[in-house]
Amino acid sequence: MKYLIVGLGNKGDEYTETRHNIGFKVADKIAESLEVPFKSSNFGLMAEGKYKGRKVFVLKPDTYMNLSGNAVKFWLQKENIPLENLMIITDDLSLPFGTLRMKMKGSDAGHNGLKSIQEQLQTQNYPRLRFGISAEFAEGKQIDYVLGKWNEVEKEKLPERIEKFSKACLSFVFAGIQNAMTGFNGK
Repeated sequence: MKYLIVGLGNKGDEYTETRHNIGFKVADKIAESLEVPFKSSNFGLMAEGKYKGRKVFVLKPDTYMNLSGNAVKFWLQKENIPLENLMIITDDLSLPFGTLRMKMKGSDAGHNGLKSIQEQLQTQNYPRLRFGISAEFAEGKQIDYVLGKWNEVEKEKLPERIEKFSKACLSFVFAGIQNAMTGFNGK
């Protein structure tokens, strides 16, 4: 069985430590857990490894957030990976900081990366893992907040949360979406 785990983010040093790039951070942790490096490939950086006998592709698209769907569609087709074996990791303004929410399907909720994926795949029915970044910004400052850097309290808690999200993704690979949702949602 093959799985594609995609951490959403934006390429470039100016985005590395921003809230919007949490998908890349979780993808990095998954690759570290699998002990595999990222290599430059089509549409981004790809790490390939195995987890409990299953082939796992971990992708950090270099298409920028708004065109993430191009990378996802390409790799699903290239590796013939079924939609139910796809996991998208993304930030979510509607959840408190560090909250984990895994879902089997859902709307894009205004997230441009998810919107692009939905357009390319022509469906909302794909698994996703949302990382709560909260919505602690003044009216009209959403872009500055999302593309802003973590505050000191968040930075302190990030390593533990990233570890938890990495484990949730690997649980999805091994035990399936229902078991992963039961074991990790809200934790």
